[in-house]
Amino acid sequence: MVGLANPGAEYAGTRHNFGAEAVRVLAARYGARLKPEKGTSAATALVRRGGHALVLAVPQTYMNDSGVAVRALARRYVAGEAARVVVVHDELDLEPGIVRVKEGGGIAGHNGLRSIEQHLHSRDFLRVRIGIGKPPGRSEGVDHVLRRPGARERQLLEVAVEEAADAVEELLAAGPAAAMNRFNTRS
Repeated sequence: MVGLANPGAEYAGTRHNFGAEAVRVLAARYGARLKPEKGTSAATALVRRGGHALVLAVPQTYMNDSGVAVRALARRYVAGEAARVVVVHDELDLEPGIVRVKEGGGIAGHNGLRSIEQHLHSRDFLRVRIGIGKPPGRSEGVDHVLRRPGARERQLLEVAVEEAADAVEELLAAGPAAAMNRFNTRS
């Protein structure tokens, strides 16, 4: 499971980093600590859930180069099978706080997903999407994702991060169809 973000203090708390926050929530739930893993360009933690190993990862690359880390992780842990990779990321096309699960499909202009697609040569990876909403007025999407949300929106997104972590656990426990049924039917 990979949570997308930009590294560094200047990006901490921005809308683009909520995928990584969900990974950190999962690590905390399992009492694990993310540590840099040589050869992956990511901080990782290996946890056990129901007899299965789960690799939690946050790329240490910039968002637009996320595929570098995801390719290395996929090769090391899932024999390069894109369908066994779960990516948690921010989503402009969903209202703030909405969480949705998706199998494969388009990348909706998300540069992190584009990089992953290019490096895995596939769009078949699973996604847990955290809605951050579209920018107001004619603002650029890049400006929106790189800003920190206001207090009210931050509260919605903190709840969504917990739900995204729940969605990952549902994916593992019951599979994509059950996770999509549970999370994609909520309003």
